[in-house]
Amino acid sequence: MALDLADYEPKARAAVQAFWGNRDSARQAQIAAGRIAAGERGAVTAGKNMDGFIALILDLVRANGLAHAEVHRSRALVTLPGYFRPTKLWDVLVLHQGRLVAALEFKSQVGPSFGNNFNNRAEEAIGSAHDFQVAYREGAFGAHPRPFLGWLMLVEDAPGSRTPVRDVASHFRVFAAFQGASYIQRYAVLCQRLTQEQLYSAACVIASPRTAVADGEYVELDALTSLRALVTTFAAHVAAEAARS
Repeated sequence: MALDLADYEPKARAAVQAFWGNRDSARQAQIAAGRIAAGERGAVTAGKNMDGFIALILDLVRANGLAHAEVHRSRALVTLPGYFRPTKLWDVLVLHQGRLVAALEFKSQVGPSFGNNFNNRAEEAIGSAHDFQVAYREGAFGAHPRPFLGWLMLVEDAPGSRTPVRDVASHFRVFAAFQGASYIQRYAVLCQRLTQEQLYSAACVIASPRTAVADGEYVELDALTSLRALVTTFAAHVAAEAARS
């Protein structure tokens, strides 16, 4: 059976529009209430900025044979056991007949500060994936096929994220892929390596300007880290799980 990608492209554009629109709404609500958070924090406190991407995941699950699967997104139902820590909260969990089918995380980063935030996001992504994979190996999710693990990053397409950055290590050379790379390019390298090292089933980065609130504009960096790659890999995993049922 051919995979059904659930007409993901217009849905992704709608998700990007909602991301920027929700951020602006949260900021305006705080201003109106007289509570203006420092920096960009006021734009993210609503916690629903990535809901459009979660809806896309639900559509992909239903379209590829798991219409009756449990898709959890509420905080009380997205906790999994870890190996190096007791538990970890994910953004979306998909379960079917008691089996963990998938766990996904959706992240975003906007300016003006890209440097420290990139390092923090990288450390979080690597640590969470390693913890998950060891927990799976040690039987935390039962004796079932390996679940799909997905990571999506939406980064603001802006001069600060596009400008080449110079790094100098004290004693050894920085890997060539990072030399002179912008923060958007660094996210692409991160996602490539997260996938190549099998920490994630698929890791995706898309870049979008703030003006995308009008049209949902976004760009992908390469085929391996594209939204299409994540969607296709996830749909194939769901279809395989459905075939086992």
